[in-house]
Amino acid sequence: MSAFEEFLARVRTDVDRCLDELIPSAGTEPRSLHEAVRWSVFAGGKRVRPALVIAAGEVFGAEPDSLMRTAAAIEMLHTYSLIHDDLPAMDDDDMRRGKPTCHRQFGEATAILTGDLLQTLAFEVLAEDEGLDPSLRVRLISLVARAAGSPAGMIAGQQLDLAAEGLALAGDEIERIHGQKTGALITAAAAAGAIIGGADEGELEAIGTYARNIGLLFQITDDILDVTAPTALIGKTAGKDAAAAKATYPSHYGVERSREMAADMLAEACSALETLPHNTTLLRELAHEIASRRR
Repeated sequence: MSAFEEFLARVRTDVDRCLDELIPSAGTEPRSLHEAVRWSVFAGGKRVRPALVIAAGEVFGAEPDSLMRTAAAIEMLHTYSLIHDDLPAMDDDDMRRGKPTCHRQFGEATAILTGDLLQTLAFEVLAEDEGLDPSLRVRLISLVARAAGSPAGMIAGQQLDLAAEGLALAGDEIERIHGQKTGALITAAAAAGAIIGGADEGELEAIGTYARNIGLLFQITDDILDVTAPTALIGKTAGKDAAAAKATYPSHYGVERSREMAADMLAEACSALETLPHNTTLLRELAHEIASRRR
């Protein structure tokens, strides 16, 4: 196992342990709600966003323990977004991470409440992180709230994505949608880790450039997999984007050009890291991991 594979294994183990401690047990009333939360959170996600928090934080010398609750909170927000994204009123999907989606397993009303709980719990976790200075907690809450909300965050991106179904969009419009829907929380994850590590404004700018590129890289790769990979491999219903006439990179540029764009974004992300006087190997390898993923 390489050093990077050991890092990812450590992230998954440590973040899952933290999530297990923070999320109410399945036996806590109301049981159906907490069963649904645990079903969704521990369904085997890749933990890319927590890995970004921790990798970026370690670049700037942050102790792993100081990063863990922020990493867990961002994973909660990500999982909440997936639960709501899968609902019949939005993408109406039956599979997520190789399992039935939350609303298929527990019902639509419980799925909505599950997402609501994860969102509120994420901000509770950030606010009550006694390992961080109160002013730093406020800064992180503001950062993450902007990334999750509107007008330039994840929720706004989801609304734009829904409104764009069946429309012929320009390339910059597609980039805006996915830069917000997928990229905003990814960018916030990297920035949060760097902020906890004490990065200065110039360093945060470089981390932001890196993270914005890998956010779009993640989405392009996801779009390509939706076209080229089977459901059994990617863990969700393949071909859903095309069936819903979604605004995706392959639908606009074609698969081969989308692959070229992904390679360009990988190069730009790695180039941004070259400006930092630190060991950025973990961030570089994480970018390559995103580019080469098969699910």
